[in-house]
Amino acid sequence: MAKKRDWYTYEYTIKGKVKHGGRTQDLQEREEDHQKKWPGGHIHQRGGAKTKDGAIKWEKEHDYS
Repeated sequence: MAKKRDWYTYEYTIKGKVKHGGRTQDLQEREEDHQKKWPGGHIHQRGGAKTKDGAIKWEKEHDYS
């Protein structure tokens, strides 16, 4: 059975500059969370839906810590 692709990778930007990036299952909810910390920004999905393992790999490759 194929693994479920229900994870999304994203970058959160403010005025065109990347402030944070990561993975989530709900882009809208995650954007709302980030806007509390960094008002005025927006989430931009990067790539298509991924498996959880694929999203973790992407996140590690892009190191947003």
